[in-house]
Amino acid sequence: MEPGNNTGFSEFLLLGFSDDPELQSLIFGVFFSIYLIAVLGNLLIFMATISDSHLHTPMYFFLSNLSFVDICLVSTIIPKMLVNIQTQSKAITYAGCITQMCFFLVFVELDNFLLSVMAYDRFVAICHPLRYTVIMNPQLCGLLVLVCCILSALHALLQSLMVLRLSFCTHLEIPHFFCELNQLVQLVCSNTFLSDLVYVALVLLATGPITGILYSYSKIVSSIRAISSAQGKYKAFSTCASHLSVVFLFYSTGFGVYLSSAATHSSHSTSTASVMYTVVTPMLNPFIYSLRNNDVKRSLKSLFGGKI
Repeated sequence: MEPGNNTGFSEFLLLGFSDDPELQSLIFGVFFSIYLIAVLGNLLIFMATISDSHLHTPMYFFLSNLSFVDICLVSTIIPKMLVNIQTQSKAITYAGCITQMCFFLVFVELDNFLLSVMAYDRFVAICHPLRYTVIMNPQLCGLLVLVCCILSALHALLQSLMVLRLSFCTHLEIPHFFCELNQLVQLVCSNTFLSDLVYVALVLLATGPITGILYSYSKIVSSIRAISSAQGKYKAFSTCASHLSVVFLFYSTGFGVYLSSAATHSSHSTSTASVMYTVVTPMLNPFIYSLRNNDVKRSLKSLFGGKI
């Protein structure tokens, strides 16, 4: 079978959210604001966790990596959309589309794996508190992040190589604001086996982290229920509250996108829903982790000389 890049075309068209010229300025302003908030918010969390020695713990180590990944995630998709709006062009080159899709998969999967690792960290902290510092040593934490990076990169590379072998039809309009794997596969006009294999690989890789999160929190709930005092239960649960909020927001919106696209086949509603887990979730993560976290608040105050 001929590779997809030999089918006689050189670019895709990203249709975005609307063709109405009057809405383009509004869309640009909204997404530019979201992008700035997401980048600055996650950058502040990253700098606070790196600069404050009191935050040099496994939980905040993983949080700093999550913040860095979220910066990369929004930077992979939003700038191209903003450039297209400004230049009044919908085009993205074939190579640019595949590259954007590949990096998007890397950072989304990294989010996925890091949330699972952070659930394991909370599991050890609550279920094995006396052995926490021994188990979650710096070597293991670094190894876990390295494994997450390797698995994410290998998965993204595998998915990209499979997409490169697909043949696309002459209808090359992507009803989305970036090159999402799900939308690209729907443009395939032959070899449904390979396109189905792309979905299977995506589902299988997502199942592992989700299973790990569910297992960790089932053990955490059992341990919290065994605590006799109400204050002890609240203190134990409060250490998981921020992570649970991010997990719920990430997976509920992510699964909502793919389930709704499979049920309704509405490209417009899918692209709108995708904003939640690709853009809004990375923007909200810094607020979720800082608003109810006194350690982060204190670190941010120290970072700005006590002015906030």
